[in-house]
Parts: sequence; C-alpha cells; structure tokens
Amino acid sequence: MVRLDELGARRTSADIVFEELYREIVALDLLPGTKMSEVEVARRFGVSRQPVRDAFSRLGNLGYLTVRPQKATEVRKFSTHAIVAARFVRLALELEVVRRCHLRWTPEKSARFDANLRAQADAVANDDRSAFLAHDLGFHLLLCDLADAGHAVDAITVNKAQVDRLCRLSLEPKAGMAELLTDHRRLLHALGAEDPEEAVLAMRDHLGRLDRTVDHARTRYASYFED
Repeated sequence: MVRLDELGARRTSADIVFEELYREIVALDLLPGTKMSEVEVARRFGVSRQPVRDAFSRLGNLGYLTVRPQKATEVRKFSTHAIVAARFVRLALELEVVRRCHLRWTPEKSARFDANLRAQADAVANDDRSAFLAHDLGFHLLLCDLADAGHAVDAITVNKAQVDRLCRLSLEPKAGMAELLTDHRRLLHALGAEDPEEAVLAMRDHLGRLDRTVDHARTRYASYFED
C-alpha cells in the first residue's frame, strides 16, 4: 500500500493518486491495455473510491485512461492520431520558442544549458532512458525560460508526455538517445552562432524524429495501438 503521508500531506488524496498513476503510465510501469478498478486502486492507496474516481477522470481527460462506467478502466492504448496531433502542436510552439531564444541569446546564457547537457550525456552513457527523458524535458523547459515563454510550458509538457511513453517503449538504447543529444547540441550551436534559420531547422529535424519512432513502435508493438 502507498502511504499518503509519505507522498505529501498538502496535496489532496485525488492529487496523490493522480500523480502516482500518471507517473506509472508514462514510465510504462502500467502498459497500454492494463485494466484497473476503483476498488483495487483505492485499496492500494488506502483511500475511498471518490479520490480514485476523480484521478481516473483527470487521466481520462488527458487521454491516458479509457473510463467505461460499470466496466473495468484500462490504460489507453497509443493513438496515432493523438500522437500526430501532439507533435503538430508541440512543433508550432517550440519553433516560436526557438525564434524568441535567438532574439534573447547572449554567449553567457549558454552556461545555463551546460549542466543539463552533461546530465543528458551521463544518461546516454548509463543507458538510462528514464533519466534521459527527464533531462530532455528539462532542456526544452530551459528554452522556454530563455524565450520568456513560461505560458508555453504546460502545453509543451502535456504534448511531450503524450509521446514520451512511446519513446520509452521504442527509443533505441544509447544510439537513439545519443542522436537526440546531438540534436540539442546542434540547436545550441546555432543559437550561439546567431543563425536562426539553422536553429529552426535543428528543431524541425529533432521533433521530426518522432515519425520514425511511431513507425518503429507500430511495427514492433502493434497490440499497444488502438488504431
């Protein structure tokens, strides 16, 4: 059983259940198609069914659960349509972020990314996909901060999370992560060289790798897709 007091007393029970299930779904601890019930989850967390019902509703609204009244709730399978939509929204947002980063870039600001890139490199060396994806998100949030585009953070995070569990499933060890790290370095080099066109192209190429990831996953893990 998960102890609520160990996870944080200031959050509601629904918040705690939501956050833990969200983490497990994105980390693929709960695979697409996994069935769960309010009763079982409530027993696991030591709460009533109402907080679980609220958490299920929030996860359903985000596209992570399929909630059917009177039937078992299940982790939603991958939707190619939803992934393509998330990629479209994220690309539009991040291209604008890159353009604004170019306008605000100074050589001194490169230091803000150094620790993040070192952490990414360590994750690659250790073949740690979970750590790499966390630092990958951190890199993109640093870009948002540099661009003074905090309003874009939530949208980027949500749309990135929609595909991160797919990346965890199909991202090739080391080689795939190293490729993404190279993209990040290329983008920063373009910003440092005051080359906005190359920076935009680097971001397009970076996010465009998702197409290959989707194709690979659909071939190897067809049962995890709903369309």
